[in-house]
Amino acid sequence: MADKMKKIKPVRNVDEARKAGPVLISLSAVFLGIVAGCLLILLIGKNPFVGFERILFGALSNTRRVGNTIANSTQLILVGLSVAFAFKTGLFNIGGSGQMLVGGLIASIFAHKVTFLPAPLYYVCLILIAAVCGGFWGFIAGFLKAKFNVHEVVGTIMLNWIAYWLVYDWVPRFIVDPAIKVKSSPLGVDQTLRATWLSKLTGNSYLNYGILIAVVAVIVIWFILEKTNLGFSLKAVGSNRFCAEYAGIKVNRNIMSSMAIAGALAGLAGLTYYLGYSNIMEIAKSPSEGFDGIAVALLGNSNPFGVLFAALFFGILKMGKGSLAATGIPTEIADTIIATIIYFTATSVILSQFWNGVFKRRHEKKLLAAEKEKKEEK
Repeated sequence: MADKMKKIKPVRNVDEARKAGPVLISLSAVFLGIVAGCLLILLIGKNPFVGFERILFGALSNTRRVGNTIANSTQLILVGLSVAFAFKTGLFNIGGSGQMLVGGLIASIFAHKVTFLPAPLYYVCLILIAAVCGGFWGFIAGFLKAKFNVHEVVGTIMLNWIAYWLVYDWVPRFIVDPAIKVKSSPLGVDQTLRATWLSKLTGNSYLNYGILIAVVAVIVIWFILEKTNLGFSLKAVGSNRFCAEYAGIKVNRNIMSSMAIAGALAGLAGLTYYLGYSNIMEIAKSPSEGFDGIAVALLGNSNPFGVLFAALFFGILKMGKGSLAATGIPTEIADTIIATIIYFTATSVILSQFWNGVFKRRHEKKLLAAEKEKKEEK
């Protein structure tokens, strides 16, 4: 009897059943997005397995494609971190595009004009310039929010347009390519974040030192949010600004700090794009990564490491979609999959309710089994 009693594990109340975690929600959204993509491919009379095989082939089939996929994901990591960091403070940074443009523009002008610094100091200056300029652009929106209650969505959208027209004016004024008036002069390899050894290692891909900046940023942002008083204050303001204010936390200062840090991350994304993945700036063109970062932050559940993996996943879809053309499948299918994943991630309440119901039913079955076992023992 004693041996049998030891085998009976205590089962908790139904209300204490397991709850759906953010990782499960994100994976469910990805799965549903892929299923939706398969259905769309079937509707146009094509084989979905061939389609996804081509996406993977286009992104990961050789070292060059892998390098380009990682290089393309670098901007998504940094902008995703920017949006996620603002989310943690209850803010919506939709100004990633403008912050990228400002950070990339000022860094590009510096790279064209300053050619006498040793390499280590030159790279440090590039990083600081991009981060400070992007941070300043984010700070403006934070200041308007804190002091005048201008909604950050409105503020950042307006700042996106100001940055757009600033590029339109300053590229022709300071760094224009004499042969092509709509873009800047191309920078040499030694003036960008590219490295010959990285290029050779990955079959002449666009992989550059930007990925190191992105990985370091992930670790630093995680540390700030989880291990510092600043991170605690920022999350407290994001959870309930009125309670935080009552507890003595300076809400307005935290709002400005959050937007400044978010802007600095997006500014670094501009650096890695315009002086890493590319080596020019074009006028009349706003980077789509500023808005793609919102999707990355949502799928990554605003967790720095979640953002890292979400960005790599979206990078695979974006780089691989070009190979779909060979199969007759529209490349827009990949964008549709991304959009569907975003939709399911944004409606995570539905997914949470579904999985919580599944876990609750399983838990109820365990309770019934335990009660039945107890009766048999008696």
